[in-house]
Amino acid sequence: MNRLPKSLEQLTAVLGKLPGIGKKSALRLAMYLADRSDDVAAEMIQSLESMRQQLTLCKHCRNYSDQPVCDICADKRRENGTLCIVESIKDLIAIEDTGQFMGRYHVLGGLISPIDGIGPEELNFSDLFARIESENIQEVIMAISATIEGDTTMYYLSSHLDGKVRVSSIARGVSFGGELDYADEFTLGRAIQSRQPVDKFFNGQ
Repeated sequence: MNRLPKSLEQLTAVLGKLPGIGKKSALRLAMYLADRSDDVAAEMIQSLESMRQQLTLCKHCRNYSDQPVCDICADKRRENGTLCIVESIKDLIAIEDTGQFMGRYHVLGGLISPIDGIGPEELNFSDLFARIESENIQEVIMAISATIEGDTTMYYLSSHLDGKVRVSSIARGVSFGGELDYADEFTLGRAIQSRQPVDKFFNGQ
């Protein structure tokens, strides 16, 4: 015999799909929303619907935005000559939180992984190369996690950009296999400030 009304059971199941939310946590959240159906739940429904209708990707950097161009790309105070390449929007947010970078970003949306069938074509690197040329980028900073896929991606990009722009990588203060958004702000900020030419990582210097 089911102890929950179907509507509450469905909400619990949906909340349980969120990362880091187990069955008990999902039930607690569902009960909380049920107890406050006139305020918090209504605001949540409105926010989710607004996000579904308005949220898109910036046409330049692929960051989340409610407009064709995100706030970072539209900010004329940002340094136009420096481009920070990250794997995901979560990484972009993590770097922004450090307050140590005032350039622009490019979100890859993934990393080269032949075993998963992800190559340069799937990541639209041609768009990135065109952007570097059209925006007169002088330095490209690789803020990519130190994983096998990350190093493969970094090597591919640096080999295609060699001689065209200065290519550097954040200092390896982030543990191997770790994601940038899990690094603390101090460590990540220091890694950006201490960036080095990318060839040092591949030449073992």
